[in-house]
Amino acid sequence: MTARDATIHASAVLVGSAAVLIRGPSGSGKSRLALDLILAGRAGVIAPAQLIGDDRVHLAVEGGTVVVRPAASLAGLLEVRGLGIRRLPFASHGQVGLVVDLEAEDAARLPAPGALEIGLNGVKLPRIPVGKNFAALPLVTAILVTDPLTVI
Repeated sequence: MTARDATIHASAVLVGSAAVLIRGPSGSGKSRLALDLILAGRAGVIAPAQLIGDDRVHLAVEGGTVVVRPAASLAGLLEVRGLGIRRLPFASHGQVGLVVDLEAEDAARLPAPGALEIGLNGVKLPRIPVGKNFAALPLVTAILVTDPLTVI
């Protein structure tokens, strides 16, 4: 990632005032987790949630924070397996407050403290490593309800 504007294969959802950046290999469930977070926000389980981008997003370091924006050609579009591409309201950007890595090799029942953070272009962020074939939503929801993301 360059300091200004890198495009990555990921999805992002604005939850409250901070963005959850969802990374993982193709088919790992990035779009599914994005939709699950949006639905959890609508149900009141977590803070209101809105799509930022699905499949490809732009990252930039601004003022010591990582900001995520949708790829222009995909803004407002979310892939729902079994239904195809759906249009949703979307946020134009968000400051990343949490990184979720799907199918993470270092996922563990009791992860080492170092596994729960990651540096993105010099910015340290909280991270959740999710193992292959493990449901990500309960882990992310647990973080969001026990330690809501705050952007300072």
